[in-house]
Amino acid sequence: MILRAILSFFGSIFSLITIGTVAVALLIGAIFMMYARDLPNTDQLAQYTPPTISRIYSGQGELIDEFAQERRLFAPADEIPDLVKQAFISAEDKYFYTHKGYDPLGMVKAAVDAAQGGRLRGASTITQQVMKNFLLGGERSAERKIKELILASRIEGTLDKEKILELYLNEIFLGQNSFGVAAAAQTYFNKTLSQLTTEEVAYLAVLPKAPSRYHPVRQMESAIGRRNFVLREMFENGFIPREEYDRAREAPLKSVQNGDYDAFKGQIRDR
Repeated sequence: MILRAILSFFGSIFSLITIGTVAVALLIGAIFMMYARDLPNTDQLAQYTPPTISRIYSGQGELIDEFAQERRLFAPADEIPDLVKQAFISAEDKYFYTHKGYDPLGMVKAAVDAAQGGRLRGASTITQQVMKNFLLGGERSAERKIKELILASRIEGTLDKEKILELYLNEIFLGQNSFGVAAAAQTYFNKTLSQLTTEEVAYLAVLPKAPSRYHPVRQMESAIGRRNFVLREMFENGFIPREEYDRAREAPLKSVQNGDYDAFKGQIRDR
């Protein structure tokens, strides 16, 4: 009798848990179906052509000036060095190449940190950030987050990872009116992407979170600290060897803003 009562009790508990789980799953499914209606069309991203810098050349073909409301130089995925991609993946989304648009484990960790009184983190993957930047706007709300997850899942079935990364690396704001990694490389270091050093790509990968917080002159100490965090992630992810990690983390943070390099705009005017 006692054994039967115990089994009956645990059977009831199991049934309640199962019913509760199914009910929660159905509720979540209903919420996602509701928000999935009338979402923007992700197909437009496949044909995306961003506005870039307008340049004026002399009759001899020399660049004499440039204009842009948003400073952006478009760089196709196959022209972006692997080191640049690896720095941003290490800083923003280490599981980019394996997840399906969202990172459940990252979302759980963010929720646990917030519940324990830690800093509220968005836990957004690179794919989710593309959806937010292109299709949803920058407002922060639970509704926007649900839409972001739905669109991220959709776009992963439409575009390959390299195309998604291309969209991200060309659209992301990196401070100093620079959008995209190619423009930022020129703005901060007066270099092309292929000329950047390991410590320079790591610094650029710091900037998506809050460019003003990591200004290369006014917040140099914070910028170097965060840059070195990205370098450590790159090393731990197997993207750079120990010798390069040790060298790069000891390197000074040189920049156009600090006067270490000539500004590209100034070079044009001096011609």
